[in-house]
Amino acid sequence: MTNRFKTALIIIGIVLAIILIPLFYLKSTYNTLVRMDEGVKAAWAQVENQLQRRYDLIPNYVETVKGYAAHEKEVLTRVTEARARVGGATSVEEKIRANNQLSSALSRLLVVVERYPDLKANANFIRLQDELAGTENRIAVERRRFNEAVRAYNTKIRSFPANIVAGMFGFEKARFFEVPPERREAPKVKF
Repeated sequence: MTNRFKTALIIIGIVLAIILIPLFYLKSTYNTLVRMDEGVKAAWAQVENQLQRRYDLIPNYVETVKGYAAHEKEVLTRVTEARARVGGATSVEEKIRANNQLSSALSRLLVVVERYPDLKANANFIRLQDELAGTENRIAVERRRFNEAVRAYNTKIRSFPANIVAGMFGFEKARFFEVPPERREAPKVKF
């Protein structure tokens, strides 16, 4: 091999490296962002599964309470209306807002339940309350997992140099499932 040929091969190798290394990085980062975005969507689907479980339990819960607490119509109406808003929500943000309102209405309902010792002793009510409590725990676990996926994804799309790739391909920051300020205080039970 001649010296010129070796030099040409070295130059071609350097040019290929200059072209291929950024392309491999771009491909790798893009695929990581897609995988993380899908992870956020999968985590949200798990949250939705648990929210749907709660949504399905509420009518039975409300009907059981109605028999004992007929004069607590306003609280029962709020729970029913909040449940309807959950059913009508379409975007993730609307679903989060509607479910936070439903959680707030359910908290008020639990305060009402405290006023009725006979209701608290009813076997059907106890079973429903246990199922609702279990569902609330599952929602908390799935919400935590969702928020962890959102945190990792948001960190990645904001980190350099992945933020350049994220900006090029339109990856946007995901929203956390946060507890609204009014739910941060425990409901007050009055007898």
